[in-house]
Amino acid sequence: MSTKIELRNQKRKEVVEAIVLRQEPVHVVARVYRIPQRTVFDWLSRYRAGGWDALKEGRRSGRPRKVSAEAMQWVYQAVTQGSPQQYQFEFCLWTLNTLRGVIERELGIKLSKSAVSRLLGHLGLSPQRPIYKSYRQNPKQRKRYLHTTFPAAVAKARQRGAELFFLDEAAVRSDAHRGTTWGKIGETPVVANSGGRFGLKVISAISPRGEMRFSFIADRMNSQRFIAFLKKLRKDVGKPIMVIADNALYHHSKETQAFIDQQDGDIDLEFLPAYSPEFNPDEQVWNHAKARLAKRSILSKEDMKHHLMAILRSIQKQTKLIKSFFRLPDTKYILDGLS
Repeated sequence: MSTKIELRNQKRKEVVEAIVLRQEPVHVVARVYRIPQRTVFDWLSRYRAGGWDALKEGRRSGRPRKVSAEAMQWVYQAVTQGSPQQYQFEFCLWTLNTLRGVIERELGIKLSKSAVSRLLGHLGLSPQRPIYKSYRQNPKQRKRYLHTTFPAAVAKARQRGAELFFLDEAAVRSDAHRGTTWGKIGETPVVANSGGRFGLKVISAISPRGEMRFSFIADRMNSQRFIAFLKKLRKDVGKPIMVIADNALYHHSKETQAFIDQQDGDIDLEFLPAYSPEFNPDEQVWNHAKARLAKRSILSKEDMKHHLMAILRSIQKQTKLIKSFFRLPDTKYILDGLS
């Protein structure tokens, strides 16, 4: 076999490995190897039909390919660029059964559920926990925040020598159904609501430096308690603070605004765009805390507070973890704006 053929065979294998084994996006692999996407899908289709040998030159015979390159490209684009609602389904998540039905209806190809799963794996796709974004988001507000509001807040913080913090409140309830529960095989467990539920309200703030402060809130949150947390945060930090928060009513209240006006820049407040919690890295504090709390044995409100306190203190000590909350796709704008 000539050297040129060996190099071409090696290139095909590398392309397929990048997508199937490392799950790199098709468009990225195509750009890196400088080949058309339709060629990538052709090689994926050959691999699916005959394995690694089918990628070699001169070995293109064998069983017919049930899923062609064109069909693989169609499936990839349907999953990555659309939702089941575009195909007259009532829901918005791609499941194996949903995709199986769409492939049969749109492409005329009948596949088993396991075959659909393998097909998605060959396309470098995997099941993901979705991020839900509100349909009420305003694109213009979000753009204004990213390009005007946030940069202005950073500039103001630098001028005043202020530390930047992102703030969020959370309610933790005993009847939140997170995680899994043990039960008989073949019988879906039913979680009964006893009516004796209890919960806690907590507020926290984190900085790009990896600092974190939190406090439990007695009763319900209001302007007075929010102001008290801001005062404590300013005292603990020991320097002016710039706080970015969501649009809760008590964040915008006359009482809160009057307090901020009296601080003369010592405590400043800016707001995220409406219905955009993914822009707030502090959301990840509660995602981590609630996931860990779900694995604890909770017998009472006092028990819950004890466990949650321990979890939050643990997160508070993990500077690297807190910093990682600022490196997510929806929050890395913060580090970009600070650089």
